[in-house]
Amino acid sequence: MAMPASFSLLLSLTFLTTTSHFSRAFSHPHPHLHQLRASIRQSTSPAANGGAVMPELWCVAMNNANSSALQAALDWACGPGGTDCGPIQQGGPCYDAGDILTMASYAFNDYFLTHGLTDDSCNFGGTAALTSLNPSHGSCKFPSR
Repeated sequence: MAMPASFSLLLSLTFLTTTSHFSRAFSHPHPHLHQLRASIRQSTSPAANGGAVMPELWCVAMNNANSSALQAALDWACGPGGTDCGPIQQGGPCYDAGDILTMASYAFNDYFLTHGLTDDSCNFGGTAALTSLNPSHGSCKFPSR
């Protein structure tokens, strides 16, 4: 079974997000990444695909991310990054003190969605990547674009 070109591009894009997110002063080592993401946004609109709906995207923490880097990225997202971290606070639907990956993923995804799907809005120092697999579970619902 052949994989659609736009889905293949989406999978390739996941591996291209390797720049630091903490400062916009860093240059992006993949200068064409913004063009790829723009192409994906255009190709995922139903009008561009003859009415077909393409996969949704979520920004999630990478399961092989260094735990201290992941914690620093989560702290940044919930602090200076301005992410809505209410759902990952104690008592929230996505709170799990023993699962930093889920909590960071929620914060990263919120930041990604509220900052316009830009080149650096899903990186967080190399601790995050895009996925088309919905990370929602139980009462913890991850919005998508």
